[in-house]
Amino acid sequence: MDMLKVAGIAKDKGGLFIVKFSNREKLRVSEDQLVKYRLLKGMELTEEELAELKRSSTYDLGLQEAYRYVSYQLRTEKEMRRFLKDKEIPNDDIGKILQHLKELHLMDDLVFAESFVRTQMRLSDKGPRNLKQQLLQKGITEELIQQALTLYDKKEQAEVACKTAAKALKKIHGKSFKETQQKIRQTLMQKGFDSETIDNAIADLGVEKEAEAEAEALAKEGDKLWRRHQRKPLRERKQKVKQSLYQKGFELATIQIYLENKEIEDDE
Repeated sequence: MDMLKVAGIAKDKGGLFIVKFSNREKLRVSEDQLVKYRLLKGMELTEEELAELKRSSTYDLGLQEAYRYVSYQLRTEKEMRRFLKDKEIPNDDIGKILQHLKELHLMDDLVFAESFVRTQMRLSDKGPRNLKQQLLQKGITEELIQQALTLYDKKEQAEVACKTAAKALKKIHGKSFKETQQKIRQTLMQKGFDSETIDNAIADLGVEKEAEAEAEALAKEGDKLWRRHQRKPLRERKQKVKQSLYQKGFELATIQIYLENKEIEDDE
């Protein structure tokens, strides 16, 4: 029977070891395997023993990699599976490793989802719908997501939505009252809040329609449009400006007064 000798053992990164054999093969093993198989320089192994060592090494290496991966932060089952696959761990070993991690409570998708929701509630401006999408991408099931989202109750949603709405309002200048509300609503929808929460947040802002501010905003927007369409015939020019201002939320009566004044200015 052909025998192979351990030609050398060297430390590798991550607390692993590289075992070199007399047939020039190399194998990465953990410290546990060094002890279990009593791997020492000069030790002899049969081809069958080497094959067994290879089979066990993939599971052990995968487990060591998994321990390191969860040591930094919580991971989902989908993230761990992808990570181990990238490390070229066989599927059979991946399944065993995942089960082992679950038994040790080192991997739990519900715990991950709840932790994620708590963190996002505290640090982000996202609503429940966005959090759900992010958790789905991480491989969390619909059922577990719904359980985790119970932590994000209406009161918490209202607080985050109000802060987000106030922040959005500060960035809006020179827009009509209607367009201002539409932009805030659009922002909150994109963040993942529902209609009821959005309505309440906008109402809590207490933004009121002020005639003077509305007139200034209309004049600013109108003047830009009036210049933009200056090469068009007067009738078409007025129609273009009127249409654009109406789409921006200004009232038709106010727009008409503005256009009449612009026409008088141009005649002077």
